[in-house]
Amino acid sequence: MIDLRILREHPDLVRASQRARGADEAAVDALLAADEARRAAVARADGLRAEQKAISNSVRSATPDERPAVLQRAKELSTTVKEAEAAQLEADEALRQAHLAVPNVASPDAPPGGEDDFVTLELVGTPPTIEDPKDHLEIGNRLKAIDTERGAKVSGARFYFLTGIGAQLELALVNLAMAKADTFGFTPVIAPALVKPEAMEGTGFLGAHAAEVYKLADDDLYLVGTSEVALAGYHSDEILDADSLPLRYAGFSACFRREAGSYGKDTKGIIRVHWFDKVEMFSYVPADQAEAEHQRLLAWEREFLDALELSYRVIDVAAGDLGSSAVRKFDIEAWFPSQSAYRELTSTSNCTTFQARRLNIRSRSNAEGKSRVEHVATLNGTLCAVARTIACLLDHHQRPDGSVYVPEALRPYLGGRELLTPPAGR
Repeated sequence: MIDLRILREHPDLVRASQRARGADEAAVDALLAADEARRAAVARADGLRAEQKAISNSVRSATPDERPAVLQRAKELSTTVKEAEAAQLEADEALRQAHLAVPNVASPDAPPGGEDDFVTLELVGTPPTIEDPKDHLEIGNRLKAIDTERGAKVSGARFYFLTGIGAQLELALVNLAMAKADTFGFTPVIAPALVKPEAMEGTGFLGAHAAEVYKLADDDLYLVGTSEVALAGYHSDEILDADSLPLRYAGFSACFRREAGSYGKDTKGIIRVHWFDKVEMFSYVPADQAEAEHQRLLAWEREFLDALELSYRVIDVAAGDLGSSAVRKFDIEAWFPSQSAYRELTSTSNCTTFQARRLNIRSRSNAEGKSRVEHVATLNGTLCAVARTIACLLDHHQRPDGSVYVPEALRPYLGGRELLTPPAGR
């Protein structure tokens, strides 16, 4: 949730954010109205309760002649107070719904526009020149690493098996990512893939992207699309010691996405699938350190992709393509020779205090004998979305003879292999 003080003091800033996102400015006016109505309802209920208390106290001092009228007024106030408290509860819920409808205030540095309006910040490396490049699925089939046909037979479209060296590649990438995260100062976490509605709503995934979320209706649980959800909920309803910040976690979990609205896009192979495993970085920091942490997350993502010896570009995502929780997002897109295109491998978002307000995560500091409690900032960054990274490695590092070059950093996790080669007879 956005800070209501920003809304009250700078409503035009929030309206400008809505325009940059391509979102409805009327949501801002609705939130302003709901906020005003709720404050009026609170003031009325507080005033009536104060009057009720005063009347109750006056019963004792009332004369016999005054007491019937005082008791009658006390009775009337009891009913009126109950009605005012019910109206306050309604106003609270109306404010909550209006508050949930307004996304985080996009950074003025984020480019305006939609998905295609990103700004390229940097190109890294030289895309390999490969004559007649094969796509990752053809290479994976030759290596007996990927089996989408049996994945579809068992689970349906956009599911797959990783077999042989494919399975080993997954484990190697996860171990390399976790080892890197450890050197970056992250605590490794194996995170649950099922979460309660509060965690999903608190991270902003039940808004515009609700259609992409799998729900287990009988259990009132959701399958996560990223361990960001579980890691954000990890400290919900807690007050953290400010001296313990930053807190950084690297979560590994299975991830599930319906990919609603994406039909026709990357339906072949394992780039855009309904299930994949991922290592996600998640940080809790003081609000005034969020921008610096965002740059650190981006640098750590780059270091991981550099270790995989990939050429890539860093883009500043446009405001209209931001998730509801993010004020700014950077993606790293690696080069796929078979597509002659850059495709997203990692993403990092600065969510400022938006998720922390929804999940009630605060920190307490003590200075000059005074205790101060305030919301923390949360940030997330993909370190390795495994299936897509495997697809990129096979595509990017393919050789004319059908083998695939293994980056040096991965070799210790693959028994020292320098090349992946098709099994005998293939």
